[in-house]
Amino acid sequence: MSSPKSPIDLTRSGLHAAYRSGELTPQALIDRLLAAAETRGADPTWIRRLSKDEIAPYIEALAGHSPDDKPLYGLPFAIKDNIDLAGIPTTVGCPEFAYTPEASAFVVEQLVAAGAIPLGKTNLDQFATGLVGERALDCYGTPGNAFDADYVPGGSSSGSAVATAAGQVCFALGTDTAGSGRVPAAFNNLFGVKPTVGLLSNRGVVPACKTLDTLSLFTLTADDAHAVLAVAARYDDCCAGARRHDFGVAGQRYGQPPAVFVFGVPPRAQWQTDAAYTQAMEAAIARLEALDGQAVTIDCQPMLDAAALLYGGPWVAERYHAVRTLIETRPEALHPITHDIIAGGATPSAVETFDAMYRLAECKRRADQAIADVDLMLAPTTVCHPTKAEVAAEPIALNSRLGTWTNFMNLLDYSALAVPVAIGGEGLPAGVTLFGPAFDDLALLSYGRALEAATDLPLGATGRTRPPLEALPAAGNGTLDILVCGAHLDGLALNFQLVGRQGELVETGHTVAAYRLHALTAAQPPRPALVRDEADGAPIAIEIWRLPVAHVGGFLAGIPAPLGLGKVELADGRWVTGFICAAGALETIEERIDITTFGGWRAWLAQRAELAV
Repeated sequence: MSSPKSPIDLTRSGLHAAYRSGELTPQALIDRLLAAAETRGADPTWIRRLSKDEIAPYIEALAGHSPDDKPLYGLPFAIKDNIDLAGIPTTVGCPEFAYTPEASAFVVEQLVAAGAIPLGKTNLDQFATGLVGERALDCYGTPGNAFDADYVPGGSSSGSAVATAAGQVCFALGTDTAGSGRVPAAFNNLFGVKPTVGLLSNRGVVPACKTLDTLSLFTLTADDAHAVLAVAARYDDCCAGARRHDFGVAGQRYGQPPAVFVFGVPPRAQWQTDAAYTQAMEAAIARLEALDGQAVTIDCQPMLDAAALLYGGPWVAERYHAVRTLIETRPEALHPITHDIIAGGATPSAVETFDAMYRLAECKRRADQAIADVDLMLAPTTVCHPTKAEVAAEPIALNSRLGTWTNFMNLLDYSALAVPVAIGGEGLPAGVTLFGPAFDDLALLSYGRALEAATDLPLGATGRTRPPLEALPAAGNGTLDILVCGAHLDGLALNFQLVGRQGELVETGHTVAAYRLHALTAAQPPRPALVRDEADGAPIAIEIWRLPVAHVGGFLAGIPAPLGLGKVELADGRWVTGFICAAGALETIEERIDITTFGGWRAWLAQRAELAV
């Protein structure tokens, strides 16, 4: 059954409030979590938990920092054991495959740099092949579901989901090729982010199907999912599969969804759900309609046809490719079911591969046409929640059923989000999935947050009440946030260029202490030149204005060289689009004044005004 109420609120907002008030410190939190782990004893949720000494460097790196400058400050997290953590073995659930990486995976590096604290490596279906969480070797064991240990935890990211739901970490990393991040989320009352493939770097991740893999996120709340995704989704130019996407430039933001929207729902005959997951779908439809959403029926047969290709087509050859040496030389090292599935990847021919690619292209054409006129799609995350005994009796068939609504997402290049919706009469959670085209990730999170606000679910399996959600501005709908630091500031000489284009002031603040500000005085009014200088920089006062994308082109046309738009780092660790000076251009300009010591444009103008009197 569910865990006793957790004494610690492990949400990001809860931990940061405790840190700011002095009620808790990162060290004190880790001490409590380690003591709780010691009390639990052997726990198949984890393959390798870090010791206090191994965690110490991560805590020491937080000295002099706070939640104000590190967005994930002091947040403990778990890492699925097919993702590298420097100095800790990566096993992928197979001792014979294990290796110890010198560097962490790129995404892990981003999370640690933002203040998160890794606690260890979690269990998984061996080689990330499975949706049940039952395909681990005896030496690792299999975790029980966080609500009822007689039920499967879901896989392949079983340990990451259970650790998050049980209140052992704030969030966890998984992977999701065919549902490995969404099914465990549904089974454990969590948000499961399945990002657009390529949005998160796969560098430092052992592949399952390399062209379809993505890291996934498990969190207790939508807000936590957004905070982690904002850090993790940094472009990696050393990852061959990475895709560059700037949500800000695309006018996409996390926030309140539109007042009126249209969502697609598969016809009921296609759901294939049991009573609990049918009720979850019905509840989600009712809640979205209560938010003024209009439901329309969308035939999802093209998606279901694509799903059948994942294991019934040649893509299993990618799984074979990932472990080819091991399966050909030491086949006994693999879990028997994992071996049988992956071994099938040795047989598809090149002709069969092209046949499948052509069929997939046709499925995608039909699927994209089907969802073109809706704002998002709603579907079951999975169709049922089996017991461990049921999976043992039908290990292949039941696993296949669980992937009915997950297997097609990456094949069709869709973004997806598993959202908790209900806890049924048997005490087990059930959820739904929101999905849409590539890079709809923030829109899906915004709708997921609205669903969260309409539910009364506890946080994971902790028994803790879900905290009330703060009001957020509207989600992105074709606007771009632009940082200004000079004559475009509110009320100053060039501010009319923003106001006249329906610009709206949304935020004031400072950059990180890594910039120098110069005034270019050759023309009037003077223009700002913001230059990054990590060695001798300072925080610079800024404003952020929201401008309709339709007006951005006209606004940019009026910006003189060497000024332009680029990425600027804020004091809280976010990177936003803003005015910068072209690299190396400043040295060629004679009429300039370094005004960094004033901390901002207004203070410099005030000093000029005093001298002019």
